Amino acid sequence: MAETAKILVVDDDADIRFTLQEICRFAGWQVVVASNGNQGLEMFHAEIPDLVIVDYHMPEMDGLALVRKIREQDVAIPIVVLTVDERQSLADGFLAAGANDFALKPIKAPDLISRIKVNLKISRLQRALARNHQEVYVVKGISNATLKVINDFLAEHPGPLSIEEITAGVNLAYQTVHRYLNHLVEEGRVQMECDYGRVGRPKHRYFLS
Repeated sequence: MAETAKILVVDDDADIRFTLQEICRFAGWQVVVASNGNQGLEMFHAEIPDLVIVDYHMPEMDGLALVRKIREQDVAIPIVVLTVDERQSLADGFLAAGANDFALKPIKAPDLISRIKVNLKISRLQRALARNHQEVYVVKGISNATLKVINDFLAEHPGPLSIEEITAGVNLAYQTVHRYLNHLVEEGRVQMECDYGRVGRPKHRYFLS
């Protein structure tokens, strides 16, 4: 699927659209673009993409509204939000609206390609769940497929591991991994310990229960 995937890019900045087009084409994917949320929704219906990259700040319809509308119509398509804002509260809002992951500006081609690849993998898992009439989302903003990716990584790499190590290992955004680890800790499936070290704030480390 990765070789023939079609990526829809929705961003009001022409330079960023061009950059994303070139990165996707370099990786071997088809790419279609839209310059605002309304056009993006039209392209989503017309082109039937395999993954959508959505900018946060856009005129007419912002990224959050577009994510909600796309998710209402397709429970499995991966949606990656492009933003300069790294706040966890913003990420949690997008995840609750239906986003899967994030890519930070300025765009780094290797990071974005890795991010798209892992989210296409997650999409395949999500569509398999939907076909088998299984729950795609455990709770709002938490998908079974992403939980499996993180859980499998922790099973293959006995911890305790820092969130930075897990983020690098699964190729998902820090904010995404943070939200999912919190859920796993709340569910009792993952344990967290504090490493106080010598200087600075204590670092949290995670391992399977």
